[in-house]
Amino acid sequence: MNEPPHVSAGAIRGEETSPARRPSRRAVLAAVAASTAAAVPLLSSTSAAASPERHHSQDLLYIGTWGQNQVHAVRFDSVRGTMNPLGVVADVSSNWVAVHPTRPVLYAAGGEPGGFIRTFRIDDASGALRKTGEIETEAVPGGSGGLSYIGLSTDSDTLLVADFATGSAATVPIRSDGRLGTVASSVQDTGSGPNPRQAGPHTHHVVIDPSRRFALVADFGADRVFVRGYDRDTHRLSPGDGSYATAPGSGPRRLAFHPNGRTVYLLNELTADIEVLRWDAHTGALSPRRLLTTNAPGHSGTTSAAELAVSSDGRHVYTSNRGDNALVVFSVDPRTGLLTEAQRLPCGGVTPWSFSLHPGGRWLFVANEASGTVNLFRVDPRSGQLTDTATSVDIPNPDCISVRTARH
Repeated sequence: MNEPPHVSAGAIRGEETSPARRPSRRAVLAAVAASTAAAVPLLSSTSAAASPERHHSQDLLYIGTWGQNQVHAVRFDSVRGTMNPLGVVADVSSNWVAVHPTRPVLYAAGGEPGGFIRTFRIDDASGALRKTGEIETEAVPGGSGGLSYIGLSTDSDTLLVADFATGSAATVPIRSDGRLGTVASSVQDTGSGPNPRQAGPHTHHVVIDPSRRFALVADFGADRVFVRGYDRDTHRLSPGDGSYATAPGSGPRRLAFHPNGRTVYLLNELTADIEVLRWDAHTGALSPRRLLTTNAPGHSGTTSAAELAVSSDGRHVYTSNRGDNALVVFSVDPRTGLLTEAQRLPCGGVTPWSFSLHPGGRWLFVANEASGTVNLFRVDPRSGQLTDTATSVDIPNPDCISVRTARH
């Protein structure tokens, strides 16, 4: 599924246009001591430059781990840029984790057969998790590897599930308290590709389009983005008959809509390129506009792109490249949505499996899986450029990061 590939592929170059060391079980949180002058921040072995601002928020980062059967928590000060590890908060398989945007609820997707998703109640004061539920999303378990992604619809009433092992996408209703209902739908992908890792369909990502009438499904194994119908009232996907075919052996991995709703960015894992696609919300059709590589000039060896995100203002696109151990920032043309590479820098570790932008837009957290660190980068809100703060925490094989912002 998400394992670093053991095959090499040539870098995609140019453009194509179309008119159309395991930490302790629980680290001790330092006390916040009061004084007549000011509050003393939580202790941290590494931190970004301190801010003179007196008021600061203490967010929680929840980090899934690849093959470790653990979820870790980190306390993050979004003003001072400090990260304080809280240790293991759940002993559970965590191929992917997602925090509800308004409820104190964490969802953890398992890597074992069965497509298990566990629900946890978050204690904001301590960061502790209490398991509140568990569902199985596979009617018939399909081999090893399990789930590759879970995420919430924009209105947070549906959990979107990508099952790499079975090559299927599923939807699960989210109740008002954040708990999960029963599986509403599951749609099977078909197809294969020329790479040895593409013997059959392998669903990697699911997103709902801005019109909320369609779901886009990136299938790593089939070299396709499937366009499924989506019914908001029933939370159901329908098979549909539309799809966008990528280059053979490209391995579609991640999708992201630009805020304008007319442009989709697609990151291909095996060829490490990013495609700019036109989205027609009336017909549910994707069409190619441009393709750019995320590889460094003269790249050789393993080729593997991993993560993709668009800034909330739509001015910048971020990607990670596991072959180069790099982060690549693209600027977005506000008129066309087309991309220009703006920055390339080391990821601070080895194998940047994923990253997460802080909701405030000033920070980016990178899960460097092979080196076992979560690294903090500062985001310039005007230029979109990244700066490595040299702040990091040790987490065994981190594979994803989800943020629970502080409530006041």
